[in-house]
Amino acid sequence: MKLNVENVSISVLNTDIIKDISLQVNGKQFVGLIGPNGCGKSTLLKSIYKVIKPQQGKVFLDNTDILKSSPKLVSRHMGVVGQFNELSFDFTVREMVMMGRTPHKKMLETDNERDHEIVEQALGKVHLTGHADRNYVSLSGGEKQRVVLARVLAQQPQFLILDEPTNHLDIKYQLQILNIVRGLGIGILAALHDLELAAEYCDYLYVVKKGQIVVHGKPADILTREMIGEVFDVDCEIYTNPVTGGLGIAYLSTR
Repeated sequence: MKLNVENVSISVLNTDIIKDISLQVNGKQFVGLIGPNGCGKSTLLKSIYKVIKPQQGKVFLDNTDILKSSPKLVSRHMGVVGQFNELSFDFTVREMVMMGRTPHKKMLETDNERDHEIVEQALGKVHLTGHADRNYVSLSGGEKQRVVLARVLAQQPQFLILDEPTNHLDIKYQLQILNIVRGLGIGILAALHDLELAAEYCDYLYVVKKGQIVVHGKPADILTREMIGEVFDVDCEIYTNPVTGGLGIAYLSTR
């Protein structure tokens, strides 16, 4: 599916947070949003998945007008994995993942055999089959994030939004989450904090500063010493990782 965001602007308390942003995700692209804290990445994503209503702009997923469609309809096509997933109520892992079937069911409709099959498949994809009967609150942060991802997979989305889903995780779980979503074969728009991970996993990047897109392109083309200095106020050196052959960044000092 193709995501098309056109001229989105968002203001909060008369302060412009997002200023006329447009972007696209074509087909099975993994597209990243990068930028310093507070630049508007999460606010933009929240407008795309209908948590915040923009003052202007359009969002289409193929021919579906996201901003004019019901949340249930949007949830049949678009999944979201965010940063923090703490719950006040306890459920088993399987019960949590089964919640992902909700957009496809009528009110009071019971879970059927197909629902259970989809849930087990989702648990298998995130390597949590053996944790299905554990209580969600007993899990580690990385395990909780994989449960949330499994719940999204149970929605069977055709497009996925990641709102800095790996920020509070150690590197093992960061790599697990990103490897799983990259292997789904669907379009992904992700706000990412780590520039080297963004370079490794993303096909295309949009750089956000003060609510605006300042540059966009392939990671190898735009992740330059000059751009990182201007956007992140950090001096660095860019090099080729001798092990992976990918882009490496050596941070030297803040400006």
